[in-house]
Amino acid sequence: MAWNETKLKRLYQVWKGSNKFLCGGRLIFGPDASSLYLSTILILAPSVTFLIKMYLKMEDPRTKHSKLSIPILAVCWILTLLDIFFLFMTSSRDPGIVPRNLKPPESADGPDSTTPSMEWVSGRTPNIRLPRVKDVKIKNGHTVKVKFCDTCLLYRPPRASHCSICNNCVQRFDHHCPWVGQCIGVRNYRFFFMFISTSTTLCIYVFVFSWLNIFQRHMDERISIWKAISEDVLSDILIVYSFITVWFVGGLTIFHSYLIWTNQTTYENFRYRYDKKENPYNRGVLGNLREIFLSKITPSLNKFRSFVKEEDYMMMVETPTSNLVNSKEKIDIEMGGGGGRVVEEGRKSYSLPELLRNLNYEDLEDDCEEDDLKAKDHHHNEGISPSFDPFFTSECGVHEDEENGQESRRSSSDDDVDAGKQVSEGKDEGYEQKWSTGSINTNARSEDGTSSPQSTSPMLRK
Repeated sequence: MAWNETKLKRLYQVWKGSNKFLCGGRLIFGPDASSLYLSTILILAPSVTFLIKMYLKMEDPRTKHSKLSIPILAVCWILTLLDIFFLFMTSSRDPGIVPRNLKPPESADGPDSTTPSMEWVSGRTPNIRLPRVKDVKIKNGHTVKVKFCDTCLLYRPPRASHCSICNNCVQRFDHHCPWVGQCIGVRNYRFFFMFISTSTTLCIYVFVFSWLNIFQRHMDERISIWKAISEDVLSDILIVYSFITVWFVGGLTIFHSYLIWTNQTTYENFRYRYDKKENPYNRGVLGNLREIFLSKITPSLNKFRSFVKEEDYMMMVETPTSNLVNSKEKIDIEMGGGGGRVVEEGRKSYSLPELLRNLNYEDLEDDCEEDDLKAKDHHHNEGISPSFDPFFTSECGVHEDEENGQESRRSSSDDDVDAGKQVSEGKDEGYEQKWSTGSINTNARSEDGTSSPQSTSPMLRK
C-alpha cells in the first residue's frame, strides 16, 4: 500500500487530548501554556531589578566593600536560572499521560458479577458489560479500587485520575497547576517541587538582601533607618513584592513537603483524607523521600513521534460510554441548564424550554377534538349518556346535553312526539332558568370577591 493511501500521521497530530505540542512532538504543554509568560515575568522582573540594584551599588564609589556584591550577584543569578529551568521542565514534558484505548476492554466478569458500586458501564458496547469500579492489588499487598474512564476507555491505574483541563488520564495525578500550564504527575512532580522551593528561596534571598542594603546605607551615611528606607525606592519595592510572594510559594512548599513525607498527592489529600485511615502507599519518611527524589523517572508511555493510522483515531468517540445520568445532570435537565440540552442533526443544540416553545400545539388540539368526536359517536351509538363533571361545566356543555336529550327523545316513539317535545321543553326551560340564575348569582359573588372557583357549579350550590 502506498504511503499516501495509508494516511499515516504522528501520534501527537491525532492526539485527542487538549495538549499543545512543539518541536515535532518533543515538547508537550497543557492547553493553558500561555500562563508561562506571566510566570516567567513574575520571576524575572524582581530578579533583574535586584541584579541591577546590586550592580549599581557595586559601582558606587561611596559603597564600602563593594567586592562583596559579586557573590551576591552570582547567587541571585544562579537561583533565577534554576527557577526558570525547573519551570520549563515542569511544563514542557509528559506528566505521565496514560495511553488511550481505541476500543473498550473486554469484560472479565459476567453479567451477574457484583461490583463495589453495583454500577455497570454500557452503552457504546452493549454486548460488553464492565464494572464501573473494580479492586486491584498493588505491590505491598494492599487492595485499592480503580475506576473505568469513559473518555480514555480504560481502567485507570492506581493513583491515576482524569484531568478535565488536559483531557487525559495522568499517572499519580497531583493537580493541574495554572501557573505552569500543565498537569502535575509522576514524571514532573519532582521538577514541580524544585520549582516552588527554588522560588521560595529566591524570594527569601531578595527580601533579606534588600533589607541589608537599606541597613548598610543607614550605617555608611549615618542617617536614620526611616530616611534610608525613604531614599532606597528599589529596595522598598523588592521587599514588599518578596514578602507578598513568599506567602504563596512558601505555603505551597511547606504543604508539598508534608505530602512528600507522607507519600500523598494533593488529589488524595483532599479526597481520601489518609489522616483518618491507613495510606497504602506510605513507605516511611526515608522511603517516601527516596521514591520522589532518588528513584528513576519512569519513561513516557506514549511515543508521540511514532506513526499511527489516522482512521483508527478518527473513529474514537469522545462522548462518555455510560448511559447513566448522575444527579447533577438530572438537576440540569429539570432546570433547563447545560445538562438538559438535546443535540439534533446538524449539530444544533436546544434546551428543553426551547423545545417546548417550538412544539406545534395546534396539532395537539386537533387530535384532542377528533378524540372527543369519536367518543361522542361511540356514546350515541351505544345509547350511553356522557358523564357530567360537576367541577367543569359551561354553557356550551349544557346546550349540547339539551340537544342530545332532544334527539334521543325524538327517536323513542313516533306516536308520542308532541308529548315528548312538551316535556323536554319544560325541563329545558326550567334548567336554563336555574342555570341563568346561578350564573347571575355567581357573577355577583365574584364581583364582591367572596366566591371560590368551585362555586360556578350548580350541583355544588344545591
